[in-house]
Amino acid sequence: MVFDGVHALVTGDYIRPKTGEYAGQLGPWARLVGRLGIDPMSTFMKSAFIFWGLAGMVVTLCFALHFSWGWKAMLTYNICSIWYLFMGTASSILQIILLLVIRFLA
Repeated sequence: MVFDGVHALVTGDYIRPKTGEYAGQLGPWARLVGRLGIDPMSTFMKSAFIFWGLAGMVVTLCFALHFSWGWKAMLTYNICSIWYLFMGTASSILQIILLLVIRFLA
């Protein structure tokens, strides 16, 4: 998300598929934020991509360093990331499952 957000701020556009059925289109997240009244191409949304991606990196680092609040932060971040359809959703669900397995096996 950081890379895509920075790319969008610098070049004016997100990275989009060049071929296939979805060539030239943004992901389903764009329709979701559009329904909320947020322009997917706005500087706000591009900055939100960068912020959310950096937040994920910080949370992951804190979890890896065994900060006392790292597990809860990682779980919360992934619950809040489910909206980023499709790969983000799949990744978040997998991470939530793994976090719960870690918690209950510990």
